[in-house]
Amino acid sequence: MPEASFFTDMLQSITDHGRQLLFSGSRNTQAAAKADLQTLCEMLLSSRGEASGIALAAEILDRWGALESAGAQQFFHMLHETFGPDTVRLDQAMENYRADKSSAAVIALHQAAEPRRQELLRRLNHAPNGTARLVRMRQQLLASKDRSEAYHALDADFTHLFGSWFNRGFLTLRPIDWSTPANILEKIIKYEAVHEIASWEELRRRLAPADRRCFAFFHPRLADEPLVFVEVALTRSLPNAIADVLDEGREQINADEATTAVFYSISNCQDGLRGISFGNFLIKQVVEDLRRDLPGLKNFVTLSPVPGFARWLAKARDPAGARSLSKAALETLSLLDDPNWPDKEKSSAELERVLLPLAARYFLTERTPEGRPVDPVARFHLGNGARLERVNFLGDRSPKAVRQAHGLMVNYLYKLDDIVANHEALAQRGEVIASPAVKSLLNQSDEGRRGGNGQQGSRAFAQIMNSTLGGGRK
Repeated sequence: MPEASFFTDMLQSITDHGRQLLFSGSRNTQAAAKADLQTLCEMLLSSRGEASGIALAAEILDRWGALESAGAQQFFHMLHETFGPDTVRLDQAMENYRADKSSAAVIALHQAAEPRRQELLRRLNHAPNGTARLVRMRQQLLASKDRSEAYHALDADFTHLFGSWFNRGFLTLRPIDWSTPANILEKIIKYEAVHEIASWEELRRRLAPADRRCFAFFHPRLADEPLVFVEVALTRSLPNAIADVLDEGREQINADEATTAVFYSISNCQDGLRGISFGNFLIKQVVEDLRRDLPGLKNFVTLSPVPGFARWLAKARDPAGARSLSKAALETLSLLDDPNWPDKEKSSAELERVLLPLAARYFLTERTPEGRPVDPVARFHLGNGARLERVNFLGDRSPKAVRQAHGLMVNYLYKLDDIVANHEALAQRGEVIASPAVKSLLNQSDEGRRGGNGQQGSRAFAQIMNSTLGGGRK
C-alpha cells in the first residue's frame, strides 16, 4: 500500500525533526530527556506544536514498549490515578447544569466528565505506528490479572476510542487468495482460531480451489494486519460436518455451480481489539459481494462450533447443580467419561439421543444473567439476525471440539429477508428463532427430563430434518 508507506515515512520524518527540537540542548529539552513517563504525558497534553507533540508521543510509546510487566502495570495505574477527569471542573460543570440545562451546559458537562487520559491516548495515536502500539497496549491491559476499578475505567476509555477509530467506515474488505502477499498469508495461518491451519499446503487447499473464498477486513493504520477474516466454502448443499468441508479428497465444483455459501471459520486477529465488533459487518459485506459475483447462490449459512456446550453440560451433570436431568439421561451421559466414545458406535448412538435435545435446551432456553444466549458464538450469529437451523452431532471430531462441545457443530442460516425480524425477536423479546427441526429437539428434551426415551421424538426429528434446508450430506 504505497499511500500508507508514504504517510508513515512522512510521519517518521516529522517525528525525527520534533525529537531534534525536543532533545537537542535547551534547559527545557534537557528536562524532557530526563523526565519520567508521567511528566512526559503532562508535557504531551500541554504541547501545542505538531512536530514536538508527535515526538513526545513517540518517546512515551518507546519508553512504554521497554517496560517490564510490573512497570506496565504501574503505567496503567498512573493513567487511572493521574489522568482522570478534572474533578474541580467536573463539580463546577455539574452545578452549572443543575442551574441551567442548556445545550452549552450539557456540552461543558460532557467535556468535563471525559478523563484526561482519553485525550492523552488520542495524542499518542499521532506517533508513527501509534495505532498499532495502542492496540498492543490494550492487549497487555487485557492480559493482566488486575480487575480493579482502574482496569475497568482504563479499558472503557480504550473501548470508547477504538470503537470510533475502527468503525466500519474506515475498514476495507479485501479478498485473500493464493496470490495474496506471503506476509499476510502467514498471518492467516497464525490467527486462524477455529480450525488450525497446520501447513502452507493446507492453507493452499483453503484458498486456491475455485469453490473456496476468504475475505478479511483491514484498517489503513494497520495496513498489513488483518483485523478479522472469514473462510467460505461454496457447495451444493448444507454441510453437517467440518470434515466434509476440509477433506482434501472432496469433489471440487466450479463456483457458478454452487447454491450455498458456508461460513465455516471466522477469526478475530487482534487481541487488543477484543470487544470491538467487526464480524457482523464482515458477514453482511461478504454476503453482498458473493451475491453480486455469484447470483446462483441462494443459501448463506455457517458451520459453527459450540465452545460453551461441554462446560454447561458439566454443570448440568453436577449433582449439586440446580438443573434437573433424569436419572436415565445422567446414566447415558456417563458414557462421555470414556475419551474414546466417538469411535464406539453403540455409545455414540446412545449419546446422540440425549445430547441433541440437551443442545436444543442449551440454545433455546438457557440464558446468561443478562438474558442473552449462553453460547458466545450463538450470541454473535443470533444477534446478527441468523436463524438456528440445525444441530449436528459429531460435526467436528477434533480433540478441541470434543473437549469443548462433545463434537457438536451447528448451522446458522442467514436469510436476508428475515435478518431484521430475527434480530429484533432476540433483542426485544429474548426469543431465539430456530427451525422446526431444532424446536422438535427441545420437545424431546422435555421428555428426557420426565424420563421418557425420546424415540418417538427422534423419528419426528428425522422426518423434519429431511425437509429442512439442504437435507443431510450429499
